[in-house]
Amino acid sequence: MPWLFKAEPNKRLVNGVDVSFSADRFAEVRESPWEGVRNYQARNLLRDEIKTGHDVLFYHSSTKVPGVAALATVIRDGYPDYTAWDKKHPYYDAKSDPENPRWYMVDVRFQKKLSRLVALPLLHYIASGLSYAERKDVPYLTDDHIEAIADMPLLRRSRLSVQPVSQTAYEAIVLLGEKGGFDKWPGKWNQDLSNETAPAAQPAAQKAESETQPSSATSAINNDMQGPKRKRTRHT
Repeated sequence: MPWLFKAEPNKRLVNGVDVSFSADRFAEVRESPWEGVRNYQARNLLRDEIKTGHDVLFYHSSTKVPGVAALATVIRDGYPDYTAWDKKHPYYDAKSDPENPRWYMVDVRFQKKLSRLVALPLLHYIASGLSYAERKDVPYLTDDHIEAIADMPLLRRSRLSVQPVSQTAYEAIVLLGEKGGFDKWPGKWNQDLSNETAPAAQPAAQKAESETQPSSATSAINNDMQGPKRKRTRHT
């Protein structure tokens, strides 16, 4: 089963520590624990459901144009997040007990950067329905692909930093990232990642966003950039 993991590519200090982790930095370190998640719903996924061999969409969050930038693979099942009881870690939790761990993490391995960013506004645009001409620009996308994109939790509840992704939506995003075809569409989401210059090295740890537990599925706060809202007739 595929998943979407969010990380912040831009510098942000938490308790004096830079918690940014970009696709370029991930490509440098190759493997990393996915530590620092402090949300119970995401914790449950890391502990109970995310398994070795599962595919991961690596998502740039809290940035001008958020979106999927790279692919990764889970290489270790969930285990206690020992950074929770490290007082020097930016997401130290004084209430976490090594004898009864509160937080969990998995290990992930970098696969590849996508040729172009698959931006959140682009996914909203596709989910709202493409014109006949636009469908011709992306002939590799099927109706099932478009419906799977529209059903992604990311488009309804994008704050959670660890999210499930259907196999069909995963395939659609990989195709978009590699094949493109949407560069002439209106929108500021066209970003070529193939020649992107790697930033100065940042700490490999401390990736996950600081989260709060929503009281219900409809109460989660969405701080990510939203795409255009359009309703049009879908042509097949």
